[in-house]
Amino acid sequence: MRVRGNPRAQVVRIGARLDAGTSAGVRERLHEAIDAGAGDLILDLAELEMIDATGLGVLVGAHRRAMDAERRLVLRGVPPRIMRILAVTRLNRVLHVEVPAAAVA
Repeated sequence: MRVRGNPRAQVVRIGARLDAGTSAGVRERLHEAIDAGAGDLILDLAELEMIDATGLGVLVGAHRRAMDAERRLVLRGVPPRIMRILAVTRLNRVLHVEVPAAAVA
């Protein structure tokens, strides 16, 4: 996981897995990024291959923490398989998922 920032947004690149084995470390890094920055916190999920209930909990927790800090959590580059999981759990209605410009046109 890598964090990059600028004055208006931070980008956090999530690795291939967000599950029970990786959630504790990811949660800690996300909390640090939320607390240390300003503007949007963008989670780049382009490399994410697997997410479980614990990983979904990390996303929801980060969303809540960002809202408390008056920030917005944005999911970018969500793979279709992960998007289906977000849709089935209806988290796509809670979390802000960035839609690529090509999909809008």
